[in-house]
Amino acid sequence: MIRSMTAYASTERPTAFGLLWAEMRSVNHRYLELSLRLPEELRALEPVLRERIAGHLQRGKVELSLRLRGTASSAMVLNTDLLDQLAQMACEARQRFPQIEVELAQLLQFPGLLQRAEIDPEALQLEALAALDALLAAFTAARQREGARLAVLMRERLDAIEALVTQVREWLPDIRRGLEQKLRERLAGLRESADPSRLEQELVLGLSRIDVDEELDRLSVHLAEARRILELDQPVGRRLDFLMQEFNREANTLGSKSVDPRTSQAAIDLKVLIEQLREQVQNIE
Repeated sequence: MIRSMTAYASTERPTAFGLLWAEMRSVNHRYLELSLRLPEELRALEPVLRERIAGHLQRGKVELSLRLRGTASSAMVLNTDLLDQLAQMACEARQRFPQIEVELAQLLQFPGLLQRAEIDPEALQLEALAALDALLAAFTAARQREGARLAVLMRERLDAIEALVTQVREWLPDIRRGLEQKLRERLAGLRESADPSRLEQELVLGLSRIDVDEELDRLSVHLAEARRILELDQPVGRRLDFLMQEFNREANTLGSKSVDPRTSQAAIDLKVLIEQLREQVQNIE
């Protein structure tokens, strides 16, 4: 299935450490280029994340962002041992000074009473990998949806190219007859002493110079190959990009051999369609 290199996906995963938020976006690129933005708690996981992404994606400039929201690293817990000691001290102090009252806000400011909760690095990394797997599934689905739309547009261009090839084939007999008539009239104006066989050779040579059957045949072959590639369930962007060069080569040759306004215009129309195809291919993984 055709997959686009341009896509976006995000996901959220509740964990014991807070809400793990993951986002992935990509744009066109000749190769796979990864850029990761990770919280400090997941820095050690970067090589594993890169390897897992590379196992799913082949091309594109890809950005991955992971964030922990409301994390355990920012949550605070009470030091209960210290709190018990403070409670005992408060009771003793109240016996001597009954009028003394301690507010909770003041108590919480006592050094060491509030402590940051510790994070289990291995457990957090497992959560991050699970979030990445869910994100990659959504991201791949987004690429496939966009790729399906590109495939429809590409097939429309291929159909238009095929229609032009068919039209040129239909014109060729008439073009050849007209050119042959012109050549014969031109050759008839030469000296009467000219060798008839040589004149016939010149006629054949003139007709062969505008023979585009081979170019039309190759265009038909390229059309069949492009349609076959669009059905493959694998990355095909580079293969299609090469094929676009072959399409363009045949269109250029067709234009250079043209001796008729119809085929000249057809060559221009072919180049326009091939360029539109090429632009779409640049988006394919």
